[in-house]
Amino acid sequence: MPSGDSLLQVKNLVVEFPAGRGRKVHAVSDISFDLGRGETLGLVGESGCGKSTTGRAIMALPRPTSGQVSFEGTDLSTLTAEQLREIRPRMQMIFQDPISSLNPRRTVGEIITEPLKIWGKALGLTDPRAQSAKLEEVMTAVGLDYETHADRRPHEFSGGQCQRISIARALMLDPELIICDEPVSALDVSVQAQILNLLEDMKGRYGLTLLFIAHDLAVVKNVSDRVAVMYLGKLCELASPDVLYENPAHPYTAALLSSVPVPDPSHSLKSHAGRITGDLPSPMDPPSGCRFRTRCSKAQDICAQAEPELQDIGAGQYVACHFPNLPTVIAESPRASATTAS
Repeated sequence: MPSGDSLLQVKNLVVEFPAGRGRKVHAVSDISFDLGRGETLGLVGESGCGKSTTGRAIMALPRPTSGQVSFEGTDLSTLTAEQLREIRPRMQMIFQDPISSLNPRRTVGEIITEPLKIWGKALGLTDPRAQSAKLEEVMTAVGLDYETHADRRPHEFSGGQCQRISIARALMLDPELIICDEPVSALDVSVQAQILNLLEDMKGRYGLTLLFIAHDLAVVKNVSDRVAVMYLGKLCELASPDVLYENPAHPYTAALLSSVPVPDPSHSLKSHAGRITGDLPSPMDPPSGCRFRTRCSKAQDICAQAEPELQDIGAGQYVACHFPNLPTVIAESPRASATTAS
């Protein structure tokens, strides 16, 4: 995968957890990707595939079992705890549950300014007046009223407002990278759009780079520059949203897309959208070869014998499959057929 001006590089990342009796949970298994400066990379997949673990491992919460995470060329795995602590203000995280991630005993103003209590000296923001000005600036930017909201506590706010508080807290240290761990999955659909638009606005205003983790392909379509699809700890496809949604090369991606609801009663499912059969294998005992083979209608003997590597099939699309749907399928899509017929 081309690196270009990469802010973050993840190489051969492995995260395993002990499960007793000598067993391990293979949460993330040898994945690699780059994140360009100013880019939004959507990381999607069903629950339990390792998305959130990947995001936390990048932040060293916990440290990866093996592999390399480089931030602006600095390998975070080689840093001491103190060195890692010094670089963390430039990497912030927004958590999935906006309410439980906030301290219920503190006011909104205290929650958002807490990073400055720790890092204000390093940033030159020790003056209480300067901190208050920064607080007002950030609260206003995320759509919170400084005068009426700063002295209230989290339980007085809705889920969407609590997520705005979390975003404001992440912005206080002027980070370069923000990892968004399913920031809208706990919110109503009407509120999801507001938070997504807010993240886009903040990205442009503060020059952010985002790793956007979600389990819904529809959510990441309009906010991501590229989309990476995970299954059972492995990356199975990586492409731009236009390419991925028009021509999913991996059977798992096609199945995920077929599950996205379309607000059109006359719309029929795409012909390439297969169905997923069977149960999700255990991450303690993943299948040999391709991990999706036990649920794939295209699986053959080689799928059990050899693990497919992420290969470039053109147009910046990478897929880990022995029998991918090649880009020529685009010409046979319903959209292309309708254009030809007209």
